[in-house]
Amino acid sequence: MALITHVNVCNTENEIYCCLRNKIVKLDDQQKEQFCKGCKMFAGDADEHGIGVACVWEDVRVVSNPHIAVNPLEEFIHNQIRQVPPEGPALFLYTTEW
Repeated sequence: MALITHVNVCNTENEIYCCLRNKIVKLDDQQKEQFCKGCKMFAGDADEHGIGVACVWEDVRVVSNPHIAVNPLEEFIHNQIRQVPPEGPALFLYTTEW
């Protein structure tokens, strides 16, 4: 999987989807200081006007690079889908002996 730059543009409520927290968050000074600042995915402000943030992470979805996310709810929903490896989620050994 390639690293994808996600440009998370704030909605009218100043919210974005945060991959680190896997939820919709208000992009305020507290979010930037407590989460963005120390996040390995954080790649800076989306632009000089502070309309959002850029984050870089491997995305299992087929998206453009950069991926522009303008709807935090839609981005959250689409990021809840996980791919299961071909060998299955786990290998279990079943036995009838106790």
